[in-house]
Amino acid sequence: MNSFPSIFNDVIGPVMRGPSSSHTAASWRVARMAVQMIDGPLKSALIAFDKDGAWVTNYEEQGTVLGMNGGLLEIDMADDLMKQTERIASERGIDIDYEISTFDNSHANSMLLTLTSIQGDAVKVLAASLGGGSFEIQKIDECKVQMKGDYHELLVWSHGDIESELLGIKPTEAQFKCVESTDFKLYIFESFQPFDEALKHHITQYDDVYKVVNVLPVMPVIGGQERTLPFSSIESLIDYSVKEDLSLGALGLLYEQHRSGLSEEVLKEKMKTIIEIIEGSIAKGLAGTEYEDRLLPQQSNLVAKAEQKGKILQGSIINKIIENVAAIMESKSALEVIVANPTAGSCGTVGAALKAVSDEVEATMDDKIMCYYAAGLVGAYFAMGPGFSAEEHGCQVECGASAGMAAAGIVQLFGGTAAQGLGAASMAIQNMIGLVCDPIADRVEAPCLGKNTSAAVNALSSATMAISGFAHLIPLDQVLETVERVSADMPTCVKCTGLGGLAITPAALKLKEQLEKMKIAETNR
Repeated sequence: MNSFPSIFNDVIGPVMRGPSSSHTAASWRVARMAVQMIDGPLKSALIAFDKDGAWVTNYEEQGTVLGMNGGLLEIDMADDLMKQTERIASERGIDIDYEISTFDNSHANSMLLTLTSIQGDAVKVLAASLGGGSFEIQKIDECKVQMKGDYHELLVWSHGDIESELLGIKPTEAQFKCVESTDFKLYIFESFQPFDEALKHHITQYDDVYKVVNVLPVMPVIGGQERTLPFSSIESLIDYSVKEDLSLGALGLLYEQHRSGLSEEVLKEKMKTIIEIIEGSIAKGLAGTEYEDRLLPQQSNLVAKAEQKGKILQGSIINKIIENVAAIMESKSALEVIVANPTAGSCGTVGAALKAVSDEVEATMDDKIMCYYAAGLVGAYFAMGPGFSAEEHGCQVECGASAGMAAAGIVQLFGGTAAQGLGAASMAIQNMIGLVCDPIADRVEAPCLGKNTSAAVNALSSATMAISGFAHLIPLDQVLETVERVSADMPTCVKCTGLGGLAITPAALKLKEQLEKMKIAETNR
């Protein structure tokens, strides 16, 4: 297990399609790993959600089926075929079914996959979506495990005890563990390097071994190459920034170097790619998107029209922020490629605000890279605290987190200090504590669009106040502790279930009914 989140694995990412990173991206990742655990091509899959879990009311509308199907079919998230998973499954003769049932689990976003191959091999996988696309595989065939998709895994099923033999051939860099079940033992090799196919073949020759599979990582940064950080707590981070005269962006880059083991050049190129995808989703949204099963039509183009007609403020950066937020959210709702930042539900905030401010200050690509690393570092501390699961904490950990990240990124663009960036993040998150998650008609569009816009403008105002010398009063670490404390007092119905808040107003229920009728009509066509 890694003690520190990765900016790319857990904060700025994944690159994805679909309405929700918790539902769509995490499900894709779980499915992509699980399907590698069977011998032979997939024949059938049964995915169960617990009747008392958070997903029971909205797993289809919020993209779980989309992500799960794509992962099981081994379709890349960026591939347009992700929009046609049901047709592709049918053409391949693969049965993918979903059900609501009861099973042992420890998380509101749990899923139980039962997969069977053409050869008759089967595996049962219990996993939980942790928010923002992060996940954990918790059981494989009733054996307790902890897999987060950031290692190469070699799994060995055996009826007998072969631990000493396996330890004798274990690659030097690999970790090794054994988990016992009533009827078998599951041996696990885990490494940052791929396993040699010859090793797998050698293990299959043991008499007691009846299955060996190689599971490839699904995360962008592989674990196992971490180095000790020169700071840990937020207080020590500030002290280190003063001592070394480093900006928050430089510290974010340093953090990810130590976390990933990758070079500065490689990490800058990774972030450049992410920025290009984010800005591409803005351009795509502004060009116009269409998708039947969504609430809102294109609206991102309305801001420029209103400005041209003199109906709103002229040349305001707020106009650009609103326009950018809407464009990203429209790309998301049309199943175009976006970056969860830190989640899909809050993907509009950071990209919109940083693009608008970057354009205003004429930032270079290197400036943008460093501002995203500043944002990512704040997100990493958020991930260490409450995390990004709206089903656990409400939207204060989606739009709240993104507001804090964007505020820190803007301070970096303004040339502020690390302390000012963290102060801006603290103010921005303070302003959104207690924010509920109540998507209308179970589509992550409204009131999400307004909340993303408010978060982005909040980020700009918080950064402006921090640079100007306003006091944030409550340190960021204490703000993050408060988010967790407040979430414990929030009722479950306002935590992304569709059972509370605006989601149960008469107007929202009517919209949901209309969308359901449209979907039935389309299916029967």
